[in-house]
Amino acid sequence: MDQVNFSKWHGIGNDYIIIAAQDLDFTMTPARARAICDRNFGIGADGILLWSGTESGRFRLDIFNPDGSVAEMCGNGIRMLASYLSKNGLAREETIAVETKAGIIASTVLVDGNVRVHMGQARLGGLHDNGYAGAGGGGETGRLMITAAGRELTTTFVDMGNPHCVIEVDDLENIDMQRLGPAIENHEIFPNRANVEFMQIMGPREVKMRVWERGVGETNACGTGACAVAVAAYRLRGAGSPTTVHLPGGDLLIEVEPGMDVYMTGSAEDIYTGAMSEDFVVKLKGL
Repeated sequence: MDQVNFSKWHGIGNDYIIIAAQDLDFTMTPARARAICDRNFGIGADGILLWSGTESGRFRLDIFNPDGSVAEMCGNGIRMLASYLSKNGLAREETIAVETKAGIIASTVLVDGNVRVHMGQARLGGLHDNGYAGAGGGGETGRLMITAAGRELTTTFVDMGNPHCVIEVDDLENIDMQRLGPAIENHEIFPNRANVEFMQIMGPREVKMRVWERGVGETNACGTGACAVAVAAYRLRGAGSPTTVHLPGGDLLIEVEPGMDVYMTGSAEDIYTGAMSEDFVVKLKGL
């Protein structure tokens, strides 16, 4: 029975397991993703990045959350994969193109080791594939009032290829994430659930945030969430660009262009490489 090789990476505290699809002789199912991500009985991570090459010369990335669900996009994951491919000599072009469920994402590993990613075009409001129910809800600003966990909240919906619900607050420390996070994530207005970000404006180019990731819970960082927060601050509060977004795990630099194209720059770090034991692989195949 063959072992399965993997690498463990993190992007400002958001940790993922990187696996080459060619190394698997089984399909990554929700049950198997849950077992691998389990922090007590598996490797432990905020998700799995399953990558493969394509005939076009691009790379393909499938993202699994620790609850077994599939994510359309992961900003931190894109940075990790780009660094991983570059470090291992697998990407020969300066610009690394990766196919995701949210489209093709291009990234560049900079000389300082950070990765700059073109995250695509942000959209606010309306009914999108990853949006909320109710066509036209929120209008061009994406503003929407919802009731969750007994509280009336003014939210901003931002589509970054995956759904984000951004809420501005005066004090991040007093947010009950364990109560509000799941209530908003699973609100009936979000047909595909939503990532939830609480943001506190610190200055004209500076924002702090906490994030409740869909299918994960509260995490140290979320790349698409940081982009959503910067977009909301840019459009609704006139924040400048680039904006430094402070997350519990570290900082990301987000650029928002007038046409709503978004760029993210941040770190990605290799933690360790390993191999799943034969016994663990047998267990996975039985799931």
